[in-house]
Amino acid sequence: MTEEEKRHKETEDRTLKRFHYSTDQAIEKPFNWKQMLRLLHYMKPYSKNLLPLAIFAMLLSTAVRLLAPLFIGSYALDNIIDHGDINFLWLMVAILCGMYILSWIGNYMRIRFMNKLGQLVIFDLRKALFDHIQRLSHRFFDQRSAGSILVRITNDVNSLQELFTNGVINLLMDLVMLAGIIFILFMISPELTLAIMIILPIMFLISTQLRRNIRRAWQDVRVKQSMINSHLNESIQGIRVTQSYTQEKENIGFFHSMNGQNYESWRNASQKNALFRPFVEISGAIGTAVLLWYGVTLIQNEALSIGQFVSFAIYIGMFWEPISRLGQVYNQLLMGMASSERIFEFLDEQPSVPEKANAKKLKVEGGNIEFNNVEFAYNSDRKALKNISLTINSGDTVALVGHTGSGKTTIVNLISRFYDPTAGKVTIDGHDLRDVTLNSLRKKVSIVLQDTFIFSGTIMDNIRFGRPDASDEEVMEAAKTVGADPFIQQLKNGYETEVEERGNVLSVGERQLISFARALLADPQILILDEATASIDTETEQLIQRALKRLLHGRTAIMIAHRLSTIREADNIIVLEQGNILEQGNHDELMDKKGEYYHLVKAQFKVLNTG
Repeated sequence: MTEEEKRHKETEDRTLKRFHYSTDQAIEKPFNWKQMLRLLHYMKPYSKNLLPLAIFAMLLSTAVRLLAPLFIGSYALDNIIDHGDINFLWLMVAILCGMYILSWIGNYMRIRFMNKLGQLVIFDLRKALFDHIQRLSHRFFDQRSAGSILVRITNDVNSLQELFTNGVINLLMDLVMLAGIIFILFMISPELTLAIMIILPIMFLISTQLRRNIRRAWQDVRVKQSMINSHLNESIQGIRVTQSYTQEKENIGFFHSMNGQNYESWRNASQKNALFRPFVEISGAIGTAVLLWYGVTLIQNEALSIGQFVSFAIYIGMFWEPISRLGQVYNQLLMGMASSERIFEFLDEQPSVPEKANAKKLKVEGGNIEFNNVEFAYNSDRKALKNISLTINSGDTVALVGHTGSGKTTIVNLISRFYDPTAGKVTIDGHDLRDVTLNSLRKKVSIVLQDTFIFSGTIMDNIRFGRPDASDEEVMEAAKTVGADPFIQQLKNGYETEVEERGNVLSVGERQLISFARALLADPQILILDEATASIDTETEQLIQRALKRLLHGRTAIMIAHRLSTIREADNIIVLEQGNILEQGNHDELMDKKGEYYHLVKAQFKVLNTG
């Protein structure tokens, strides 16, 4: 192995280790029937219409199939042999054709009703999963990749489709069929039935081990699919970084490795699946041999008629068919179990920022914000805020300043209640944020981030995202206020211009202006600007500053900015360091103190002059 190949292998191993230690590990548990019943609970809304119709259609076709061999052998064949009446033969053929037509109608209706029911259940399950994920807290998304979440909503839910459209009703149909066949076999000849059934215990013991291996194999398939989707998402999102560092070859090699693992996991699961049917067929062959040997003996001893033997032989052929299908249905249950475990893992996830049952709607009168002895830690290793107490007066513009990791973003995250403090409390107009509804709080607070997100759709839709019921005129007015209207009007279709995900056809500054318009259209009492002007040129920044002077009037505003020139006119500047407040005051007061803020301004001024 060359040095380059060794380095590539080490990089691949490190990345694979990262994925293996992700949250998408195989869940090693025994088959949980309670969880499967929980999954089947999604069929309950249709238990009064579609499900009974499907069951009736299934019972109709199954009953006809069960009666047909008995009719052919024990009744028709024995009577024809005894009497030799050709007219009776044609009557029996006509009756038999009618029975199979009735069975076909039952099967057609069963498939039609179950397909509709299955699609409705999948629709409900995917909706429930997506709705639940939308309500989860930021900590949930901090711990999982977007690709991993995507796999749960798409692949894992899709894998349940076959289970709901065919698996459940086929399971019931095959159990009814087996019970009916065994009953009729004992009715025809108890001795011959017992002789053939002797192989069933051996079959059960072997198939139990097979099913356990099959389940583990399908769990591994789900994990590999999650890994490959996570990597695909990262690769697409980070393509510019990959190309900038010329890592295309390594990325391609790593994807090929993951793709190969995904293929191997599918091949392994498919091979184990394939073992079950031949095993059933061998058992069937043994049963047929016993039937011929012992059945002929019974006929010779006149303990069994030829017609009964024919019926018995047809039933034995039918007997192994549902057993084989039950193996396939069980495999569907195994696949469904692997997927349902991953789906319910998300559905059982509770928000780390829960809303109280008696939470009240927040009424903001002025927008006075207080931090009372607040502490916060993203994990147990390091506190992001240490016993912070501060007041942001109603209508003031407050700037948060400090080095990376000083706690600036944590403060605005607590104001928006993306996280709850680990100690102390945060209040708005005297209301503890843990006592108010999240919806009412976030309607009062708008956030503009440095890395703004543009959704697929028109520019009009993206701005209206801040207030879906806003009119076109209100959208345009918000754009004009922040200075976005001129560049929008220059686009080919103006406000109806389609932009793709993340708005890559727009410049960074243009995307930022759209996010400003979006936030301001929501008309919040509290406006948070988290490095919102960091990516905007000086000319655009001056335009925004003029707009903000008008728009921030009467609102409480919190600004985070490394570019200190943007916060000179803030009412209060809070300087943070490692989760503590070092100093606060307006620009002139802090400059006179010649403390940390003074040195930050001087250092930045020196860098700008040097540049």
